Amino acid sequence: MLDTLFDQFDSIVFVDTETSGLNPRTDEIIELGILRVVRSNELLDIDRETGMLIRLSPGRKLSYNITQITGITQLMLDSGGAEKAAACQALAEVLGHGSPLVVAYNAHFDLSFLYHFLLGFGMENVLSNVKMLDALTVFRDRREYPHKLDNAVAAYTLAAKNTHRAIDDARTTYELLCAMDAEEADLDRYINLFGYNPKYGITGSRITSVRYLPQLYKREKKLYE
Repeated sequence: MLDTLFDQFDSIVFVDTETSGLNPRTDEIIELGILRVVRSNELLDIDRETGMLIRLSPGRKLSYNITQITGITQLMLDSGGAEKAAACQALAEVLGHGSPLVVAYNAHFDLSFLYHFLLGFGMENVLSNVKMLDALTVFRDRREYPHKLDNAVAAYTLAAKNTHRAIDDARTTYELLCAMDAEEADLDRYINLFGYNPKYGITGSRITSVRYLPQLYKREKKLYE
């Protein structure tokens, strides 16, 4: 399972973020989920699973809309949230260990937030040599619209559920990637290749190491072809 990826990487790190808004420059990560998978004797093993709430900056408050989507409240952040520096250090330790592949669903969104999060502590260079894979891009090549994570769960009849909580969604992305690999073993072709809807373009700054290509809802051929 995931052989084409583990032939190149010693771990696969699934990440997911819940955020206070949509702008990675001005909004903040309020929850971070990290799931690191390694291969031992041809078997996959989760060797790190971290889910942490992260406190907002002083003076900032979580909006009602975000609470409605995620179930995360201001009280939860205030009473159980980690300090940003501790969360940043935990993230940097995982990404800076060995040669990981980072995987997320709608990876451009999560990685944009992670970059600005790390930048605030001078640790952004930890992303400079990291390879990335967007599970959403793969799913768009496999199934017709719509393409939310819920739709992927239904399409592959996964046991996992999209709860809008970071560690749960990281687990779901792991299960989804395994299902898509079992369907067709071409995941290595999507490394550092992100598709985007040409109607809306790319939100925010491009990741310099990533190749971006327009990906139409009407599938005619694989994005990498």
